[in-house]
Amino acid sequence: MQVVESTATPTLQGIIKENVLFGSTVCTDEAGAYQGLAAAHFNHQTVNHSAGQYVNGNFHTNSIESVWAVIKRGHYGVYHKMSEPHRFRYIHEFAFRLNEGNCKYDTVDRLESLIRGVVGRRLTWKMLTQGI
Repeated sequence: MQVVESTATPTLQGIIKENVLFGSTVCTDEAGAYQGLAAAHFNHQTVNHSAGQYVNGNFHTNSIESVWAVIKRGHYGVYHKMSEPHRFRYIHEFAFRLNEGNCKYDTVDRLESLIRGVVGRRLTWKMLTQGI
């Protein structure tokens, strides 16, 4: 996950091209910013949410919709405000929760993963309040 400053075509397609293997299947909604992905060597499949379509054969956006739901619940239910300079920190937290929160992993293993992620990193109050 990453914070994006724009949902314009060059921004979103640039991120997709940098992070998704060419030839991969990319499932999106009908937003115009995704048009042209097939020409960029992706198998682009869409669902038309505005027409009430949420599944197109084997293709859907349910997984990413679940991610958005978790982030929105955290935003409105826990943090209430995510300040712009620190937005990436919130996103990293939710990525950790989604990636490491699977209950098939033992709690101790998940805690060890958390500790490995913070060892050698220090966040002072000054750094936090200066909006690094």
